[in-house]
Amino acid sequence: MKIVVIQGPNLNMLGHREKNIYGPMKLEDIHTQMKAFAEQNKLEIEFFQSNLEGEIVDRIQECLGDADGIIINPAAYTHTSIAIRDAIAAVQIPTLEVHLSNIYQREEFRHKSLIAPVCAGQIAGMGAFSYHLAMVGMSQIFSEVKMMKEHQAKMQASQAAQ
Repeated sequence: MKIVVIQGPNLNMLGHREKNIYGPMKLEDIHTQMKAFAEQNKLEIEFFQSNLEGEIVDRIQECLGDADGIIINPAAYTHTSIAIRDAIAAVQIPTLEVHLSNIYQREEFRHKSLIAPVCAGQIAGMGAFSYHLAMVGMSQIFSEVKMMKEHQAKMQASQAAQ
């Protein structure tokens, strides 16, 4: 199973910017931890970061037929991007939205996520651990999808035998 991790604008500056909000870890360190989790759980993982909305939309669309799940931190685009929302809705791949900070404790304009309604879930406010929780969550989604497919196959086999 393959997970694509998509990081939005300014996340390449983690470890340098507003450490009191986003913590001291660099994006590379977060990715290293996610890669270790993926290896331990026999998952394939790929990372992508862009400050450009269109590139993020393109990467989401490229996941169609190539990825089984998406973990996305749309960053500031969370609150503004109908294009990213529509891309996630279009590909119909299980997606988890992640935020380092608790967006609901911040400025009022950050309280509304345009992305969350088209995602399987949202994890916010746990710092870098938010990404670990997203990996656990995606693993659970994969397990549930696998069990559902196995159940459907059993039901089809049972019907075919009758």
